[in-house]
Amino acid sequence: MARGGAGARDGAAPCRVVVCRDCCCGSPKVTGVDHAAQTARLRAEVPTRISECLDVCDQANVIVVQPSAEGRAAGGRPVWLGLVNDADATEDIVTWVHAGGPGVAPRPDILDLYAFTPPGRRTS
Repeated sequence: MARGGAGARDGAAPCRVVVCRDCCCGSPKVTGVDHAAQTARLRAEVPTRISECLDVCDQANVIVVQPSAEGRAAGGRPVWLGLVNDADATEDIVTWVHAGGPGVAPRPDILDLYAFTPPGRRTS
């Protein structure tokens, strides 16, 4: 059973992740990554949605951490992470979501290396 972090216990929207799996992300274009294992690990641990192309192919593999209802109320916004191509980064994301994610728990410093603002998105 997937654990949802903040919000999951009270029925409000939990923190969740969106995983891009389309033309570049999750494909043989990104070599040396067990894409199926990454997706399975996320799905086993946190609420996860698979998306078609998120239009930031130069950042493949892309994962977006969406705040829970509690996190959004506290000012948390979706955090886009790119080049998530190793198991340690996936584990860091799982740990952060378990802690509550954006707006609830501080983003682990290591994930700052993966964070980016996609074109056309405001940072405020």
